[in-house]
Amino acid sequence: MAEYMIIIEKAGNNYAAMVPDLPGCIGAADTIEELEELMREAVEFHIEGMRLHGEEVPPPSSFASMVRVAS
Repeated sequence: MAEYMIIIEKAGNNYAAMVPDLPGCIGAADTIEELEELMREAVEFHIEGMRLHGEEVPPPSSFASMVRVAS
């Protein structure tokens, strides 16, 4: 089992996400909860497609960190 990081952004009235380790693996949904489930399915589908096409699946390597700045 692997854990891929997703980046979630507010996109108007909904949310969008992408997977830095899997270019082209993106999604959008009305809520963060819906988006997380959608992205779980999207990552699995994306990896399955890569394997079917004989592509090497990159291991998870991205991580996130927050920085505090004066505003």
